[in-house]
Amino acid sequence: QVQLVESGGGLVQAGGSLRLSCAASVSTARSYTMGWFRQAPGKEREFVAAITRSGGNTNYADSVKGRFTISRDNAKNTVYLQMNSLKPEDTAVYYCAATPSLSTYERAKEYDYWGQGTQVTVSS
Repeated sequence: QVQLVESGGGLVQAGGSLRLSCAASVSTARSYTMGWFRQAPGKEREFVAAITRSGGNTNYADSVKGRFTISRDNAKNTVYLQMNSLKPEDTAVYYCAATPSLSTYERAKEYDYWGQGTQVTVSS
């Protein structure tokens, strides 16, 4: 069983920054793509960013492109989401996800494993 644990969420003012972390327990015999999704109250869960095991391929939602950066440290089995220039519209519960793949999927259904989520609130 793969376990994912997010951390780093909190309250921040508009224009500020946060770094989310996702500690993953995954097999070293497989290549896992890692992704970040978010869900605001009353809205569908939406794609934020994804990265392949090597870090050679990344994918971002248009709404966060240029502001957020996804990265990973395989030695620590951890994926990060650096969020800069935060906006109130970024307020949501952020989820880490994983799937054995070489592709940076945008569809939530493509991911097999999920963390419990961490709350990010951006005040205006």
